[in-house]
Amino acid sequence: MKLARAIHFDESDTRVFHNPARTGEWCISGGFEFSNWSDADLSGKARQAFANGWLGCETFGRVTFVAITRIEPAEREMLANLLAQHFVDIYGAPSLEAARNVALEELSQMADLCDEHDANTLLTVARELTQAGVRESYRAIEAQAAGLEQFAIHAELDDPHH
Repeated sequence: MKLARAIHFDESDTRVFHNPARTGEWCISGGFEFSNWSDADLSGKARQAFANGWLGCETFGRVTFVAITRIEPAEREMLANLLAQHFVDIYGAPSLEAARNVALEELSQMADLCDEHDANTLLTVARELTQAGVRESYRAIEAQAAGLEQFAIHAELDDPHH
């Protein structure tokens, strides 16, 4: 199974997002954060997070680019637990069990998006408010086109730097 990790090419995310994701953390779309937003909410750094930000699953910060890589089942379980706790703490989910089902669905949607691309492919997200709610679209940039070989992310579970 594949998922995507936050990747930075420069410091721009630290300037455009209130809370930038950490390089290397696993990410999902995180569009659920904007489900009740209106045009009035879309200004400054909040607008940037809405328009182009992936959600980091550890810091719950935002990032512009993610790179696809393989994820181990144990890492997926850890992410489901982190997301479930986030849904309870921030969104008032009634229980960790109920929240875990939503977390697994979010991870599955991201995995489905990633599985159709090769490892090290970059993804960007673009969101807009429509009459029907938030619409997301995705763009893939192949590793060869991006010159990503030197940026490939190969983290281990016991790596103290990740």
